[in-house]
Parts: sequence; C-alpha cells; structure tokens
Amino acid sequence: MTPLGNLIRLYPLPITHLPGHPEFEAVQSARVGPTPRPSLSSFIKEALDQATLFADDVSNTYKETGEKSSTPATARVALLKRQITSQELSDIQWGAQTIPRLAPRHIANGEAWFARRSVHANEKRDGTADFAEFERLRLNPPEAEVQYTPDVVDAFRVLDWESEIGRQSFEGYTDVRMWVYEMCHHLPWPVYNRTFSILVISAKTSGSSFIIVRIPLDLSTLPQAFYSSGRHIREGDTAQKRKPLVQGIYTSIERVKTLPNQSIEWMMTMSSDAGGSLPMPMQKLAVPGEIAKDVGFFLKWIGEGRGA
Repeated sequence: MTPLGNLIRLYPLPITHLPGHPEFEAVQSARVGPTPRPSLSSFIKEALDQATLFADDVSNTYKETGEKSSTPATARVALLKRQITSQELSDIQWGAQTIPRLAPRHIANGEAWFARRSVHANEKRDGTADFAEFERLRLNPPEAEVQYTPDVVDAFRVLDWESEIGRQSFEGYTDVRMWVYEMCHHLPWPVYNRTFSILVISAKTSGSSFIIVRIPLDLSTLPQAFYSSGRHIREGDTAQKRKPLVQGIYTSIERVKTLPNQSIEWMMTMSSDAGGSLPMPMQKLAVPGEIAKDVGFFLKWIGEGRGA
C-alpha cells in the first residue's frame, strides 16, 4: 500500500500554502504563511505525483461494491469504496513531505472515499466516445462539468496560473494547467445550495492518458472569491447564484487512459463533506449513485455536441 500524501485530503488547503500569484499580493493574509511558498513547478509536480500514486493503488485498496448502468453509456459503471481511518490520517507526515503543510488541528473522523470505473469503446458513436472527445474533460474540467452536470449551477474562475505555467516544464507531465474555481451546486428545497472551493490541476501523462486533481481550498480571506466572500448575494446574475449557500468540501482524482486493447478506462475517486445539516451516513448512501450518473451525463453531452 502506498503511503498517503498530504495534499489531496479532505482538509482545505490555505491559500498561504499555494504557489505565488499576483492576486495574492493585494491580500495581507495571503502573503505570508507558516512556511515559504512552494515553487510552482515543485507544487504541481508533487500534487500530480501524489494523485498518480493514489490512483494506481485503487485496485489494491478499494473494495468493489457493485455496478450500475448510466444511460446513455453502453458501458457498466463499477463502484468501489475505501475508508481511510483517523489513525491513518494522523500517521501522515504532514510537514515532512516535498510540499509541507500544517497538520489539521482535529482529525476526529477518517475519510470515506468512493470510486467509479468504466471501460468504453474508443469510438465516436452513441453511448461512448473516442479519446479526443474524452480529452474535453481535461482542457478545463470545471467548465466542462457545468456544461454536462445538471445540478452544477456555476463554475466561477477565481484565478489561474496560465502565463506562469507556460514557462515551466514538469517531468512526466505535459500540457499542465492549474486554476482556482468555486463550484456552485443546486440541491433540492429545503436544503441550501452548496459551494466548493477547489484547486484544479490537469495534465497529460502520455499521448493516450491524462489526470485531473481537485484539492479543496479555504478562500475565506480572498476578496476575489465570489461565493466564499458572499459577493454572490449582491452580484449573482441569476436567482440560483444569489441564493444562500453552505460551504462544502470536495477532493477528487480523475484519470482517463487508453488500455492495450485500445478501449478507454475512465476512473474517478473522491471524498466529500457537503456540510450543513446533511448527516454523513445519508451522504455516504447517496454518493455512489450520484457519481455513476456523471458517466451518462458526460456521454450525453458529448453525443449532443456531435450533432450541433
């Protein structure tokens, strides 16, 4: 079993732990952290390495719990889960890894991780997609998600490192991209909508594979944030975006790769806490079915786009 990393965890990363960005210089609380800011190249490389190792270990550390269909996908969706205990989290070398971070003050509960895995024909036809179509997930994951997922109300881009990344190289990864986004999700009444503040990193790992990482952030001190700062109440351009929100936490790893037989494997694993008054046992029951639906949502969106 691969040792657990300290970055892709269900504990929001403070912006003081991120690589430098011009937007941070205007905010006193964003300038100085407990340790020097990591370089952009070392941070991205470590986050992608941790994600790759964790994804590689899914088949060894997760338990299969069944499978579901996800219309219109022709492939079945296998469902898996893993419970990471509070002791395992306490044993992480939080401050002694390549990118050090402060250990969480309280590790009362473990992390419940869920995964889905599906294998698709590498073809441009109904119910599946070819690799080039799957790459639309990678080019801008939050913007794609708001297009194909019905309950995602908004993907607000807070900032990105596009110009800075253009001058860097990352061993083992190409076409690297990194953004900070706030995702707004609609939940049915009487539950409040949710917002999730995330750092998103995507990269090609070969000519026929890529990986996407989402790391939760604390944006409460960043005025440029839209939902975390409360600006959405005054400035939202739709009624949904102006609604009161509850801050949730979400982290995930997504990987798409072409298999030796040229079919495409799409694996996603995630852990979340929707916060508010939703009991965690209820959340755990709902998550497997919800993540399976995303396969069908994506392939439906791709299919509709072919006819546009």
